[in-house]
Amino acid sequence: MGTWGRAVAIVAAICVGTGGVLGLAGYVLFNRPQVDPLTKADAIIVLGGENDGRLQYGLSLAEQGYADTVILSDSYFDSEVDSADYARACASGTATVTVLCFRASPYTTRGEAMYLARLAKQHNWTHVIVVSWNYHMFRARYIFHQCFSGTVTMRPVPRTYDFTVVRWAKEYAYQYTALVKAAVLGCDKP
Repeated sequence: MGTWGRAVAIVAAICVGTGGVLGLAGYVLFNRPQVDPLTKADAIIVLGGENDGRLQYGLSLAEQGYADTVILSDSYFDSEVDSADYARACASGTATVTVLCFRASPYTTRGEAMYLARLAKQHNWTHVIVVSWNYHMFRARYIFHQCFSGTVTMRPVPRTYDFTVVRWAKEYAYQYTALVKAAVLGCDKP
């Protein structure tokens, strides 16, 4: 094997090794994230995303007594069906559960965390439950800890994700990139 052959083999080994490490780390961070036990909190914030049962799950946690305020992030404005479900969820407050609805600015997890931090400061909240996708838990935890100084309990939407390997690879790449972005941007605290 000539010099070029060895160089190509070394580069290929490095690429395969890096891909393997990132894949294994991605599996641990995004497929098997730390999920916190439920305890009573001041509020539940349901992060924007798919209409995958997260609105109902966040509201059901409040109905079970885990918090008396539910904050719903609007990511459903592009779809009539999803917008109708969001509107129903926003109107579902009761005598014991207050539902607050908002659109994050910036329209990111960081924007959602900054909005929650402002509300927490106004209401003297010290503990929140954050609801999102399973594979978003690690990054959302990191961002919410940047913006909110209280206790953050992370709860994924109870569902499975039957993604292809290619879809998981794209998701891992997105989560890694967004995690770097979160580390660079930090959080504008209230």
